[in-house]
Amino acid sequence: MRAVLQRVTHAKVTIDGVVCGEIGKGFLILLGVAPEDTPKEALYLAQKCVGLRVFEDDHDKMNLALADVGGQILVVSQFTLYADCRKGKRPNFTKAANGALANELYEYFVDCCRGLGVETQTGEFGADMKVELLNDGPVTIVLDTDELIRKK
Repeated sequence: MRAVLQRVTHAKVTIDGVVCGEIGKGFLILLGVAPEDTPKEALYLAQKCVGLRVFEDDHDKMNLALADVGGQILVVSQFTLYADCRKGKRPNFTKAANGALANELYEYFVDCCRGLGVETQTGEFGADMKVELLNDGPVTIVLDTDELIRKK
């Protein structure tokens, strides 16, 4: 499972001009799912994201987590995080999970974030979405469960 986490001052996702998810200060998380992913990876990744201390404290050190700053999360499904661009000019997406598994684990990840006490908004799985954000910092972190837990 892969997440591109961006610290934002605000973010929103629209579908056909209608806002379907919007947050203030917090994280925009683009989430990709691989065929071998399970609920274990989704829970671990949600805990990692919610607990990351990347907000400034009173000494301008990145030392505070979402809960410390009243932050929110906006999760957007992003199968293109598993693009394989090694051959040719057209990406190959065979390393991304099929739609049914990806949607199941996307929804589970969202439920985990909410269960960890963070207000969490979403896009719509599989929809053509427009995502707007103001990256704060900028702070952008890539998290991959293959690197975080499978290779320990």
